[in-house]
Amino acid sequence: MGRLIIESKTVCKGKEAMIGRDEIFQYVKKKYDVVEDYPLPTAPTFPVMRHPDTRKWFAIIMDVPKDKLGLTGQQRVDVINVKLSDPLLVDVLTQQDGYFRGYHFNRGNWISILLDGTVPFEDICRWIDESFLVTASKQRKQEYRPPKEWIIPANPKYYDTEHAFDEKSEIDWKQGTGIKTGDIVFMYVTAPVSAILYKCRVTRTNIPYDYTDDHLTIRSIMKIELLERFKPDRFTFHVLKNEYGIYAVRGPRGVPYSLSEALKRGGDQR
Repeated sequence: MGRLIIESKTVCKGKEAMIGRDEIFQYVKKKYDVVEDYPLPTAPTFPVMRHPDTRKWFAIIMDVPKDKLGLTGQQRVDVINVKLSDPLLVDVLTQQDGYFRGYHFNRGNWISILLDGTVPFEDICRWIDESFLVTASKQRKQEYRPPKEWIIPANPKYYDTEHAFDEKSEIDWKQGTGIKTGDIVFMYVTAPVSAILYKCRVTRTNIPYDYTDDHLTIRSIMKIELLERFKPDRFTFHVLKNEYGIYAVRGPRGVPYSLSEALKRGGDQR
């Protein structure tokens, strides 16, 4: 999870309109194609939202007496319970109006959020999204993760990398493990070039393909679209090794933050 800075001091801005259960149901249905169900015999009015593949919960709405949350009065109010990834974030949020330690969920990083308008709807959706990812299976996390940057190797012995994009801006390429549509790939051309030459966007993945020879086996390919070219003397192996700590590119690998920033500035910054 990226760094998140939230003021620990509560700022009262006044309540928005009360958030209805249907608003949350519609959001979850539209974004995740999940429909709530009511699996608790002892609490038949508590809707649960869970992953279709694992059936793990990522949210539940309850109506609880105010005094159970440390508030004044015994009137019942709706709260939504969600799970966060960072215990420090839980500590910070629960110092703010409308957030509480998870009611009946005192293990893990569950929190309860009031649905009376104290917390804006867009913030609640943000924490539903976080909970969905935290509780998701590895495969589902991969599907819903944000776009990622990769460095991928290209061997000029097997492919004419120098002229790869001369005739068209989109080409087929060997599918890399973990890469999905929308990701950015920086093509590192191996010796004798030994440099990053292209920045591309992945436009399609997991296209069936069957190729085998003595040196290479390909079972699926992806389509990549050219976004930018780099001069061969800009992001050389020497630069990658000595300035960014990259000692080898044998397969798809992530891009360090410092290198990502340099690549965004382009090839004319030296």
